[in-house]
Amino acid sequence: MKGSDVMATEAVELGHVPQSWTRRHLLGLEELTAEEITLILDKAVVFKRLMAEGRKKLQLLAGKTCVTLFFEDSTRTRTSFMLAARRLGADTLDFSASTSSLSKGETLVDTAKNIEAMGVDVVVMRHRTPGTPQLLAQNLACSVVNAGDGPHEHPTQGLLDIMTIRERRGSLQGLTVALVGDIAHSRTARSNIWGLKKLGAHVIVCGPSTLVSPRWAEVGVEYSYSLDDILPRVDVLNLLRIQFERQFSRPFPSVREYAHLYAMNSERLARTKHDILILAPGPINRGVEVTPDVADGSHSAILEQVTNGVAVRMAVLWLLTGNRK
Repeated sequence: MKGSDVMATEAVELGHVPQSWTRRHLLGLEELTAEEITLILDKAVVFKRLMAEGRKKLQLLAGKTCVTLFFEDSTRTRTSFMLAARRLGADTLDFSASTSSLSKGETLVDTAKNIEAMGVDVVVMRHRTPGTPQLLAQNLACSVVNAGDGPHEHPTQGLLDIMTIRERRGSLQGLTVALVGDIAHSRTARSNIWGLKKLGAHVIVCGPSTLVSPRWAEVGVEYSYSLDDILPRVDVLNLLRIQFERQFSRPFPSVREYAHLYAMNSERLARTKHDILILAPGPINRGVEVTPDVADGSHSAILEQVTNGVAVRMAVLWLLTGNRK
């Protein structure tokens, strides 16, 4: 191991959060600087290395307590956060909204304050209403992590996507990254856009005109309604799920038509760059956004994203709470 790697590993093991990190919450990537995003990614790399070495039970957050407060269904994100907290040595609590006092009329803020009063250090929250994690951050002394607020942001998903690209390509500077699918309702798309742009990538949003607004051009994002038109110049494709649960009307005639126009299949893959990288935040709908042969092929990094998700969330929890008494 190189000397610099040893120093980076020791810095994590000793629990010293860099003085350059001053944030108490992680609510979105739009508010972070390129330097802050890079710091999270660099620390995630160290945590991933430690896990690969078999060191899956660190004590950096021993004595800390992490609560997952989810008001929407989740498999990967909730499990990933709880696993990340436990691997750092923290205690975890999974809060069930359906059996809480919220069903008796208690406000969300009062419920959160009661949970915090039990000695909680960080609340990881998912909610269908944009801005809800911000509301908690304004009313709690503990750290708040946004695990997805409606169609607004999903910062750790954006970070793990970017980490995966950086691992495969070395740098994001000058890359062309296309986000394909339901841009209108995707919190993942928004976090990716802010993070990718700050690290020097060119971003294209692509999908049906009912789901892709030309107003993205106002913030320097290219838009396209044709996947076939942009394929030859794209370095990375991030295939987003169609979020029917957030839609009040059908944005296209049929799933079959959507798949015909936007699904990544072997025929389209043959027209891309030889080193194209395929991502999908999940859950993937095989045959809709991507065909099985592409999802499981050599260009796909879908399972790497899941692995990187644990490392990213370990880095976030450590940075937010590692130096707090």
